[in-house]
Amino acid sequence: MERDRQGGWVYIMADRYRGTIYVGVTSHLAARIHQHRTGDGSDFCRRYRLDRLVLAEQVASIIDGIAQEKRLKRWRREWKFALIERGNPEWLDLYPHLA
Repeated sequence: MERDRQGGWVYIMADRYRGTIYVGVTSHLAARIHQHRTGDGSDFCRRYRLDRLVLAEQVASIIDGIAQEKRLKRWRREWKFALIERGNPEWLDLYPHLA
């Protein structure tokens, strides 16, 4: 299936530094984050006002992305925090830097 071979993104949304987080996967990162920021992305992000993109990792295929998303969702919170802080120690919103 062609869609399976397309690249994708695993991403983490947050409300603040070390606050509530959401792990997701998408094939169109900018569009998906825009949905979250306008309240159309997910019920969880809307309910907890998660509008800050704090991590985005590109994956080779959407299948790989789904597998990575499932792995990350099983991780402990502190492990996810450490992953975010390796690339974004101040938990800055990365959305404005998307092309």
